[in-house]
Amino acid sequence: MEFSKYCLIIFLVVAGSACKQEKKYHDLAQKDVVVAQTDVLADILKFQKELNGEFKNPETSPLPDRFRKDFEGLDFFAPDTNYVVTVKFSRTPEAIPFLMPTTTDRKATEVVYGVAEFSLNGKNHQLEIYQNEELMKEEGYEDYLFLPFRDHTNGEETYAGGRYIDLRIPDSDSLVIDFNKAYNPNCTYNRKYSCPIVPSVNALDTKIMAGVRDFKRGK
Repeated sequence: MEFSKYCLIIFLVVAGSACKQEKKYHDLAQKDVVVAQTDVLADILKFQKELNGEFKNPETSPLPDRFRKDFEGLDFFAPDTNYVVTVKFSRTPEAIPFLMPTTTDRKATEVVYGVAEFSLNGKNHQLEIYQNEELMKEEGYEDYLFLPFRDHTNGEETYAGGRYIDLRIPDSDSLVIDFNKAYNPNCTYNRKYSCPIVPSVNALDTKIMAGVRDFKRGK
């Protein structure tokens, strides 16, 4: 992560200073790390609280009434900052829109807006990130990006069809992907929904032990 590189630079600059000065900068860096991690954890917990609120609200919940009335909360992995990654984001302005299959007969018109490259769990990965041509015309969604992905937890700890992450167009060639904010498609909870099927190119060769777990009926 960029923050870690910054801390390393500080350490190299002060390495030739007196021991007291080096310890002072070291302590400051450690304090900054704790503050940064605390902010990230608070953001993850906020996401979980807001998502549970949507599921409890009959106006926004994808749950059928028979499940919502006894709903207490979604099953999340414990927040893990190792799954908050800063990726290299390469835009693909020449990409041609295509029809993404869904769980129904509907087709979603998507375009590959960019490609994310990153390292996670000791491996290098690449994911396509999409923009929906219809949704981008709606107020508040002009910069919305869609990241569907699969991983080795699917069918075991998580929903077999994969999960989604909501993103926004960044101002630079880097982007933060927080897998703690991975959520299930609405069709996981209710078959009346039409959900985009995760493209095979977005299958990660690792386990993403973060975000929402599979839905257990009756929870």
